[in-house]
Amino acid sequence: MNRWRFKQLSNRSFLYVGAALLALMAAFPFLWMVSTSFKPPVEVFAQPPTFIPVDPTWDNFRRLFTATNFLTYFWNSLIVSGMTVILTMVVSAAGAYSLTRYRYLGREKIAGLILCTYMFAPIMVVIPFFILAKKVGIENTHFALVLAFTSFCLPFTLWLMRAFFKTIPLQLEEAALIDGAGRVRALIYVVLPLALPGIIATSIFTFILAWNDYIFTRILITSDELKTLPVGVQDLFHSALIDWGLIMAAGMMITIPALLFFVAVQRYLIRGWGAGAVKG
Repeated sequence: MNRWRFKQLSNRSFLYVGAALLALMAAFPFLWMVSTSFKPPVEVFAQPPTFIPVDPTWDNFRRLFTATNFLTYFWNSLIVSGMTVILTMVVSAAGAYSLTRYRYLGREKIAGLILCTYMFAPIMVVIPFFILAKKVGIENTHFALVLAFTSFCLPFTLWLMRAFFKTIPLQLEEAALIDGAGRVRALIYVVLPLALPGIIATSIFTFILAWNDYIFTRILITSDELKTLPVGVQDLFHSALIDWGLIMAAGMMITIPALLFFVAVQRYLIRGWGAGAVKG
């Protein structure tokens, strides 16, 4: 008995040690970025390098907010990402509802074709999209950027929403319709609350993709006051001298909002998954 318990504890300890090592490997780049953002220039290039700053300073963050247009880039990213999430969720929810609640010729083929369009790389789409935006007259605008992000995110988000809508029993919606609710009201008060895990999951995916995008913003946006964080921070690099303390401070400020967004919604996501796991 003791030998069996010792073997069980050994296996569990090995599992915990392995999980801790994997977590450390995944978190080490972020921790090094945080450490470098608080280092003065002398410590950034010190040999041998130090993980914990000897003389920590806030000067990198002060220069980031006062000597650059970081706050402008930050608000641009926040506005564009938020608008992209809203537009993508509205369109994908409507499309997923159509693909799961209405019967028409070629419905399944349309769903498969939508997913296939996600296989195209952004670089294959951005140039035709730029030409189209220029002809329409919306180039160098946040509206064009939101449309570009939405068009790229929509195939995958629509497929995710379709999968979640298929798990919602039709009887619940039919009961709402019998009680006098219209189709739109049943969608808002019955289907969408039950599809909350899918809505949150697709929102996270869309927000992170729009927040971190570089290609579409670099091609579609030319004005400095309209740039988002990835392009704006990239422009902080200089060929002669790279201010790594400033760059790491900017990288830290880019990463934190995405982490906060995920932390804020993950409990609702887990709660929804738990509720969706029970059928009948």
